[in-house]
Amino acid sequence: MLTSLPFIYLLLMAAAATSLFSFAMAKWIPGRKSKVVWPLMSVACCVGMILVGRLQYQHWSAQHMLVLYSFGWTGVTIGFFPARKIMHKYATEINEGVKREKYEIPARYQVFAISSALIVTFLGILLS
Repeated sequence: MLTSLPFIYLLLMAAAATSLFSFAMAKWIPGRKSKVVWPLMSVACCVGMILVGRLQYQHWSAQHMLVLYSFGWTGVTIGFFPARKIMHKYATEINEGVKREKYEIPARYQVFAISSALIVTFLGILLS
């Protein structure tokens, strides 16, 4: 269904998902590098998904992969939302030079992040 949209709209969906993720992560994980790293990592993931889709046995089109990327990245951003304060705390500590042996992330945050990403990606599969 969504793959029948014009390609430019799918690119806009991917750009919106990249912007949402990049802005959220830059705010939640402070630092000068994060404003550059997150968008570059997002674009690399998008290109990687398109290439992997082309290499698959089914040969998923770029349209399918852009829909999956957009939904998946939005699901990851939603999933990280509850853990934003703890991510901000740990990132601030790391920037100040504090090193911990182990960074504790509560299980409920992990479960929410994984389930959110999976549910929204599955929704993207259904809508593509």
